[in-house]
Amino acid sequence: MSTDPVVLPAGHAAGGGRRGRGPGREENRRFGAVIAYATVLIAAVVFAAPLVYAVFSAFKPSREVMQTPPSLFGSEFRWENFTEVFTYAPFTTYITNSFFVSIAGVLVVLVVSATAGYAFGRLRWPGRDIVFVLFLGTLMVPQEVLVIPMFVLMQWFGWVDTYQALVFPWAFTAFGTFLMRQFFRGIPYELEEAARVDGAGPLRTFLQVILPLAGPALAVLAVFTFLNYWNSYLWPLIAVNDYAVRGTLPIGLASFSTQNGTRWDLQMAASIISMIPTVILVIALQKHLVRGIATSGLGGR
Repeated sequence: MSTDPVVLPAGHAAGGGRRGRGPGREENRRFGAVIAYATVLIAAVVFAAPLVYAVFSAFKPSREVMQTPPSLFGSEFRWENFTEVFTYAPFTTYITNSFFVSIAGVLVVLVVSATAGYAFGRLRWPGRDIVFVLFLGTLMVPQEVLVIPMFVLMQWFGWVDTYQALVFPWAFTAFGTFLMRQFFRGIPYELEEAARVDGAGPLRTFLQVILPLAGPALAVLAVFTFLNYWNSYLWPLIAVNDYAVRGTLPIGLASFSTQNGTRWDLQMAASIISMIPTVILVIALQKHLVRGIATSGLGGR
């Protein structure tokens, strides 16, 4: 029988080596969690502070919105600011136009992006990948560069100061096509092959097999598109001549600033009103947004 001493690994040498590192490791984990939560909290406060100040400013008298030093609460609580918005400017027209343009834009973008994404992601045709790379290259061109040739194109079509000019020019962007292509490529090919065995062609396969599975991706694209159209300011400012008839909400918000000064109280109230539809939309589709981002490749996977 051997009498040599047993050499234990370093972790067992003290009989409680791992137990000795346990509390230290736990403390480090807790310290890291505290730092992470503190960072998130600070970032949330920084980003939320302007919004909170805007909400409270919407209820202040006009002379107190930009006073120095600033205060969160005014001397009085004015609900009248929200009703005066609709008498100071044709705000009902701005809201109606924004809803019409945004919803029409969403419908066009969904149709165009879904069909193009299916063609790039599921169909085989010569030069598909090269065309897709060129199509993606348009994402690197900023909107400010495109507004002049786009306005000239609208003049050729006779669409200046029309709803068509507000909807169609930005309905054929590469982002929606890329999003839908990524989602379609994740659908099992066995489903498509089974549909072909049953005699379905590409169009029927797309409409009855592929498209019903794309609900989450379509929800993500619908929300992003709605926000883009709803918040667009530069293009409506250029494409519309009669703002009182064709103007959208961003143009309406700018109408509270005139040569005689700015009605900050009304502008803040109008901004809060303009945010309500987008907040409701995001909350209503929150579950679909998370699922769609996770399954379409936008989540970084």
